[in-house]
Amino acid sequence: MRPRALLPLVVAAVLAAPAMAQVTEPDEYRMEDYRAPVPDTLAGGRVLGPEGAHELWLVGGVAFIDVLPRAPKPEGLPEGTIWREKPRESIPGAIWLPNVGYGAIAEVTAQYFRDGLESATEGNTAHPVVFFCLADCWMSWNAAKRALEWGYSEVYWLPEGTDGWAFYDFPLEVVTPAPGG
Repeated sequence: MRPRALLPLVVAAVLAAPAMAQVTEPDEYRMEDYRAPVPDTLAGGRVLGPEGAHELWLVGGVAFIDVLPRAPKPEGLPEGTIWREKPRESIPGAIWLPNVGYGAIAEVTAQYFRDGLESATEGNTAHPVVFFCLADCWMSWNAAKRALEWGYSEVYWLPEGTDGWAFYDFPLEVVTPAPGG
């Protein structure tokens, strides 16, 4: 086959590549490989891009929940070594509930998550809430899925997280974890 004759096959393969790369939404929580391509859907919730999330943020009245895990303190640090966590820059006004997006969470972590959601929504399960982390991070998908299972009805998911938010040059601010985390 001549190289020119291969062109239609190459174009077809390139155009089909995004479809092959799509991730199917699982029925259960993601339990491993939390930094990997995520699905385009969240059953029962709504998926937002950074621009849509920004519009909600500008309008107000929406709880933004950051679920990025806290970095663990490195093991084996010499005694007396001062260790400082890297500051977390997040969407202004967001509540940071670290470590609540794992597939399996301890009851104490689930209670921390429930308490944080209740505080952010003033106990109203119909209050709109946006979950996010980083791009290609299953933590926010898991957290949004869990909130839906707990009866929250206005659940939004920002799969691009703060990476996508920052790409659009929307503002960020340093946040600290909500008490108890």
